Amino acid sequence: MQEIPKLRALQVIAEVVRTRSTVAAADAAHISQPAVTQTVAKLEAAVGEVLFTRTGTGMEPTEPGRRFAQRIGRAFDQLHLAERELGVPGLGGRVTSVQLRTLVAAVEAGSFTLAAAKLGVSQPSVNRAMRDLESLCGRPLLARTPQGLEPTREARGLARLAALALAEIRQGLEELREWRGQMTGRVSVGCLPLARSHLLPEAITGLLARYPEAQVRIIDGPYAEQLHELRHGGLDLIVGALRLPPPTPDIEQEVLFVEPLSIVVRADHPILAEGQPSAAALAALDWIAPRDGTPARAHFASFFDAAQVKPPRHIIECSSLIASRGLLMQSDRAALLSASQVRQEVEAGYLAVLPQPLPGTERPIGLTVRKGWQPTRVQAALMELLRQGVQ
Repeated sequence: MQEIPKLRALQVIAEVVRTRSTVAAADAAHISQPAVTQTVAKLEAAVGEVLFTRTGTGMEPTEPGRRFAQRIGRAFDQLHLAERELGVPGLGGRVTSVQLRTLVAAVEAGSFTLAAAKLGVSQPSVNRAMRDLESLCGRPLLARTPQGLEPTREARGLARLAALALAEIRQGLEELREWRGQMTGRVSVGCLPLARSHLLPEAITGLLARYPEAQVRIIDGPYAEQLHELRHGGLDLIVGALRLPPPTPDIEQEVLFVEPLSIVVRADHPILAEGQPSAAALAALDWIAPRDGTPARAHFASFFDAAQVKPPRHIIECSSLIASRGLLMQSDRAALLSASQVRQEVEAGYLAVLPQPLPGTERPIGLTVRKGWQPTRVQAALMELLRQGVQ
């Protein structure tokens, strides 16, 4: 992964784009005009792209220079928000990318040792960066406890905004490579159950057929963990069941399709002889059910409540589709899944889906992104393939 440039250098680039002048940028950045010229030259060499056209009337940004400056602006918007939340004016102009990366790693790892290992630096380097950042902020950010590091509320808020700022800069660097035709950008996707079987794999296969050098990262896990990663810049989007209403105001959701849940059993299950079994017959079965707190589990409970039938007593909570398939094929249990999740097993004759979906279990399936997020070309291509996959 390309190293994040120094924030001070990025500020200078943004000022040159804004003022179209190295002299005016020098005044705004409080450095000399030769220092501005040197900074521009070094950054252009580092990113491998001409960011400005030198003319008799000043510095005119090239198209990649203009786009990169937009990313820089979005990154500093996050840091200015941190300034306001912390009450530390000017923090964005004094903090370094090393300090921001160190804070993010330390908050996530809960340990200076683990943070150092993640960053590939020594532990004293992590300690020093954190001390300097705490001095800038005028307050402690990490409390040392017997269990490890305990971030303060301010530290968690600053770490989230720092991670988003760094994510914007990385996207800006990826867009510069895209401008040169190097479609090597990274897309990190959170994958919820209903996207795992076909929707996401088919879209990623199409993406890599178009851009073979693209880097794809797929993260599985509970929705709460994926939402945390999305809001902190660790994920670009989540694909799967949407939450209504949205759990936080800083995300946006796009519905791709609506799918009901079905009752799935092994292919020779006795209940298949009943056609469409009654709620009482279903309640008598042993079940594999989603975890408490998930939309699917709520639908599971509400079905039996609506039928005024006591819910099943013997339930295995399972969020793993692979484990659920194994349990279904080796027992008389039933599971609440979407028909698309088990399409291959049904076609192979291992599992069967009851004829009618469970009433009232329709769920919107779609994309979740950060509000105001601007994807790179590679990321936008994956989203478009996901949309096409349900048409």
